[in-house]
Amino acid sequence: MPRPFTIELATSADALAILQCLRRAFEPFRAQYTDGAYNDTVPESGGVDARLATMRVLVARLADGPEIIGTIAVSAIDGEEGHLRGMAVDPQWQGHGVAESLLSTVEAALAASKCRRVTLDTTQVLERAIRFYEKHGYKASGKVTDFFGMPLHEYVKDLTAGSNRNFQSA
Repeated sequence: MPRPFTIELATSADALAILQCLRRAFEPFRAQYTDGAYNDTVPESGGVDARLATMRVLVARLADGPEIIGTIAVSAIDGEEGHLRGMAVDPQWQGHGVAESLLSTVEAALAASKCRRVTLDTTQVLERAIRFYEKHGYKASGKVTDFFGMPLHEYVKDLTAGSNRNFQSA
């Protein structure tokens, strides 16, 4: 059975829909975030535009319409490391393979680009996300930084055994 969504590169025309997806995904945690941390995680539209300009942003889009139900951004730190940011899945679509598809597509693209490892940062309040990342091979590095008054935990995954899918894969 085909998936009811596709994974594709975002364009500047997707900025508002990406922002709406981020809002739907992170609103349940808003009270647990500091204002600064929440506003950085769910930026105003200019912040999404900045991500689109400086990172590769993928979206999960419903196959039968324009609605964006998930997103993830990635940047190359150097020739051997990539960094993930802004993973979000609409709450109605969590548990339906959207996050797995976004993550596997971006990891495969990084591996194909000869990246050896990928990092991401998350807050402790996102317990379900942490379990998801750990299930998919991410390990806490022990590095904790300040994120607008909240602890931000780094997770790392070795990509040397990754596949060769690319950003255009659906």
